[in-house]
Amino acid sequence: MILAQEEYNPVLPHTSEIIIGLIAFLLLLFVMTKFVKPRFEKVYEERAAKIEGGIEKAEKAQAEAEQALAQYKAQLAEARSEAAKIRDDARAEAEQIKEELRAQAEEEARRIVAQGEAQLQAQRAQLIAELREDLGRNAVLLAGRIVGESLEDEARRRGTVDRFLDELEASSSVNGAAGARK
Repeated sequence: MILAQEEYNPVLPHTSEIIIGLIAFLLLLFVMTKFVKPRFEKVYEERAAKIEGGIEKAEKAQAEAEQALAQYKAQLAEARSEAAKIRDDARAEAEQIKEELRAQAEEEARRIVAQGEAQLQAQRAQLIAELREDLGRNAVLLAGRIVGESLEDEARRRGTVDRFLDELEASSSVNGAAGARK
């Protein structure tokens, strides 16, 4: 028993177990390096590539977004300046139209005033002619009664009427000048 106890050490395994364990470890090491390690490396590289690709895509998308934002801001500034130009042009055009309409209205007012004055002059001339005719007729009739002869002859009557009216105008202009002196 003493010999049997010396040979069996619970801390140290049997040599056959050590050999079998070593063979199993080497076999496991071979399988790991031949099959598992390449797969792990392949999966790791794919994952790293995806992550790097994602980062590159994100950076690229961010750069595109920044470029689009800058382009949008430029277009917005251009649209604002164009809108301001359109407003200014519209104001200038409105002022021009306003001035044109004002000029047309003033011209129309002058034309209407001139037409009214011409119409007044025509009516005045017509009224003076009618008054001369009535005054002449009454003067001839009155003169005929005073003189006692008929002034039927048209030429004589006109001459008499014209002489009477000329004398009347001359006397009224002399009276008007004397009244202005007083």
